[in-house]
Order: sequence, then structure tokens, then C-alpha cells
Amino acid sequence: MSDKQNSIAKSTPDLAAEIGAKAARKLRARQSAQGVWFGLGMMGLIGWSVALPTLLGAALGLWLDKHHPGKHGWTLALLAGGLALGCFNAWRWVSSEGEAMGKDEEDKE
Repeated sequence: MSDKQNSIAKSTPDLAAEIGAKAARKLRARQSAQGVWFGLGMMGLIGWSVALPTLLGAALGLWLDKHHPGKHGWTLALLAGGLALGCFNAWRWVSSEGEAMGKDEEDKE
């Protein structure tokens, strides 16, 4: 056998195990009580975790511009800061949920 055939033969069981694990995960997801509404709720939660700090930053910037006018405006800067904070918050939350799901899958196997 050539080196290429040896590498294919060695990777086949790993590939089969990976495909089997993915199929089992998909079956568990379909059988779980968490349906479409759970997914939509999570999408909404992530969306609001980005939108709320963005809107709060813009509101604070408008208030600062109205009550303390200056050479530079605060609205755009605080809007961008709120957006960055919201994106970081959403990323941190999604990554922690992904780690929790990975631990659950390892415990089930």
C-alpha cells in the first residue's frame, strides 16, 4: 500500500466516529423539548444583548450633547461603544453556551 492509502485507511475510523457523533447529536436535538421557539428565543436574547447597550449608548450620547454641548459630539462615539460592548457581551454568552453544550455532549457519551 502507498502512503496515501495508509493515511486514508487510518483516518476512516476517525471519520466514521465523527460522523456518527454528529448524527447522534442531530437526533438528540430533534428529540429534545427545545424546539423552534427555543431557538427563536435565543436569537432574540442575543439580538437584545447587542441592541440594548447600543441604544443606551446613543441615548446617553444624545443627553450629553443636549446638556453639555461641546466641540465634539458624544452620540456617535457612545453608540459605537455600546455596539462594541453589546457584541462582546453576545460573543461571551454564546461561547459559554457552546462550551456548556460541549460538556453535556461529552457527559452523554
